[in-house]
Amino acid sequence: MVRAAGAVRPRLARAARAARPRLTRLARATTPQLTRRPKTWQYTAGAATAGLALAAGVVTAAGPWDSTGQRTAERDRAVALDHTGGADHGRGSAGPGAASRKPRPAPSAASVLTALAGTSGTAPGGVKAAPRGKALADTLGPLLDDPALGPRSGAAVVDLTTGKRLYGTGTGTALTPASTTKIATAIAALAALGPDHRLTTRAALESDTGELVLVGGGDPTLTARPHSGGPASLRTLAEQTAAALKKRGVRQVTLSYDTSLYAGDEKHPIGVNENLAPVTALMADEARTDDSTSGPAPRAADPAADAARAFAGFLGDHGVKTSAPGPSKATARAATLATVSSPPLSALVERMLTDSDNDLAEALARHTALASGERADFDGVSAALTTRLKGLGLPVRGAVFHDGSGLDRSDRITADLLTALLAEAADPDRPELRPVLTGLPVAGFTGTLSGRYADGAAGLVRAKTGTLTGVNTLAGTVTTPDAHVLAFAFLTNGTTDPQAAQTALDKAATSLATSSS
Repeated sequence: MVRAAGAVRPRLARAARAARPRLTRLARATTPQLTRRPKTWQYTAGAATAGLALAAGVVTAAGPWDSTGQRTAERDRAVALDHTGGADHGRGSAGPGAASRKPRPAPSAASVLTALAGTSGTAPGGVKAAPRGKALADTLGPLLDDPALGPRSGAAVVDLTTGKRLYGTGTGTALTPASTTKIATAIAALAALGPDHRLTTRAALESDTGELVLVGGGDPTLTARPHSGGPASLRTLAEQTAAALKKRGVRQVTLSYDTSLYAGDEKHPIGVNENLAPVTALMADEARTDDSTSGPAPRAADPAADAARAFAGFLGDHGVKTSAPGPSKATARAATLATVSSPPLSALVERMLTDSDNDLAEALARHTALASGERADFDGVSAALTTRLKGLGLPVRGAVFHDGSGLDRSDRITADLLTALLAEAADPDRPELRPVLTGLPVAGFTGTLSGRYADGAAGLVRAKTGTLTGVNTLAGTVTTPDAHVLAFAFLTNGTTDPQAAQTALDKAATSLATSSS
């Protein structure tokens, strides 16, 4: 780190001098928030210096780094050690299989720092830098006119430092948003439930009948795997339940499971699909039948029954015999024996956005419906999301929600709404919404952007992707060399070549990464 810091110190000094006035203003603006909630400054300061964080001397302090290691991985990969770029920037840990665990190469630090210092008019990857005003339209317009982006589109760019819109075309046109819908789901869920809310699964005993009921709490991250780490553990719940039963002198029970927290059809309108399990209040490991933790995977046809059978097996390991589990509903008289809870909602939102987790999106949408007094089904989700966003004063005209994940092709969102959502999450007065920004995939580093921007604005673009057949969308934030944070939303419908459309959207976002005021 000392060698790397020495190599980049001159350019860092120039960049720091250029950014200091706006960083000072940002610091003053966020000072009242520091004593209330650390996450306010974690994004504000981190976003304003995200580009500088690619250098070893700044990377440790810039943040935001969280306890899950999500952005710790970004930090570790960004430090170039003795290399000048294009090499393995992992932790350097040895041991069996270490070579197979190496991360992808990080971008060359030199080109990033050149752009940060403002000495180049060309963005990484050879894309011309985008100035503001008419010049921005002149640069961004042709990129968004690429035929690969199809016949229907909408785009908006907003400066989050000033709140001023810098660019817009078709901003009020409601288009199919695909997975950028998850940004709306995240905002609505955080507004309805708060960032500290947890999803709880419990085991309850019906004293009069001896029936033990596994009550689903709508937590798709509940895991039956050993060494759960952050998620709630079905094994832990079984261990605690068995101990509570033995204290009562009970060693054999009739086992049931309760999924009544949710209502309506469990099947998403897209039908059986490897991108999503049946939407039920009880499942373990998102009902995946393989060892995967994200992305498409084969799913159990009856996730609740599978989770209950696993629970029965774990009880058996602790000396409690059970019947074959069947569906039931816990009564108000049932005594809760044990509970396990998910990570806080802030962490769930980050995971949902980083990995584009459809199961989490549908779960959080249903919890939003419940918190809003709506029925926990797809219709209730539609009403709750719209009501919550409207209550925040966001431009919901034309928006239509049929699910929380964006897998439904009849969903509609405008570029205006997407940028307004991002601006709301950046508001210093709304620190509870900050996980929406910290959870966005980081170009070239995390989630659905980990394999993109290898020759572009890696580390400078943070955005939610969206892809369906004929639909390509991208919405997120970009940090410019002069410490401005821009929110952008690009929606395109009617595309015919998904790879070409993705490349065109990445070029448009990259052009913003070196824009200057």
